Amino acid sequence: MPLGTAVILRAVLAFLTFAVLGALAIPAMARAESLRLRGDVTARGDILTLADLVEGAPERLAARPLFRAPALGATGTIQTRRIVDAAAALGLNGLETGGRLQIAVQRAARRLGPPELEAALKRGLESGYGLDPRNVAVRFDGDGPTLLAPLDLEGQAVALDLTYDARTRRVAGLVSLGERQASQRVSGVVVELREVAVLARNLNRGEPVKEGDVTLERRPREAVAPDAQGSTTAILGEVAQNTLTAGTVLRVTDTAPPELVARGENVTIVYETPSISLSMRGLSNDSGRMGAVVNVVNVASKKILQATVIGPGRVSVSPSPAAQQAAAGAPVQATASLR
Repeated sequence: MPLGTAVILRAVLAFLTFAVLGALAIPAMARAESLRLRGDVTARGDILTLADLVEGAPERLAARPLFRAPALGATGTIQTRRIVDAAAALGLNGLETGGRLQIAVQRAARRLGPPELEAALKRGLESGYGLDPRNVAVRFDGDGPTLLAPLDLEGQAVALDLTYDARTRRVAGLVSLGERQASQRVSGVVVELREVAVLARNLNRGEPVKEGDVTLERRPREAVAPDAQGSTTAILGEVAQNTLTAGTVLRVTDTAPPELVARGENVTIVYETPSISLSMRGLSNDSGRMGAVVNVVNVASKKILQATVIGPGRVSVSPSPAAQQAAAGAPVQATASLR
């Protein structure tokens, strides 16, 4: 072959070789440049994979386990160099770290706090010991316990190995999720609750109780007075006997029916029998609520009579059974005797 042709052929072969190598190297470089270290991550399982830590990881290597995750609910750190070395061991070089020296890893967890744990114990107390869950609460020993469980562990917590002493009211048990896959042993005291009326707003002395002023709440029986009100409807329309603040557990003596007759007030005196009905003007010497007995002065005769309050500014003078019989036979005489 002539010299010139051989040189040209070698040059063409060299060019093709470089072209093929370049075609293979450019995608690899592009893949290396696309690998970036993720920021702080949240682990949802026990193992951290390549994809959990590296953005742009090849699909065939994405699920490769690299590190163990922290305990449930805990947070740990991983040095950046360890992640770089782990990626290099898989043939992935050029991992972009963004200048980070380490990343934080938080382990996600399902948290069941005291309300959920208490509910599990109360269900167990109801089924095992016949306690009404509406009338009891559980006061846990120490700080409020928390049960940590994997996120994928669903369902309702149940109380296992439950023990209850009715004398001391001590309760203990193992609150579990998913056939003991996650569990927390708890103990405490069962507190008996009582439904009481609690004031929702401030009331001044003499101010009436209106709809919405009082709510029913369940409070520990030991913490409320024996004469605490247990109804809201019974005290509607009654008036405060003293200044009361919102949040007060109302006692029987805190409210009372309003006074319908005031001392020194002009009243109407009513006298009724089966056959007659009379009314006249009077002056009350006492204050009184519905049904109270007060002394009133008959303005016409100046006589003092004992009367029963029957409404605002109205009192009733009821005759004795003998007088009623006499009034039925002689209504005119009954009228004269009243005056």
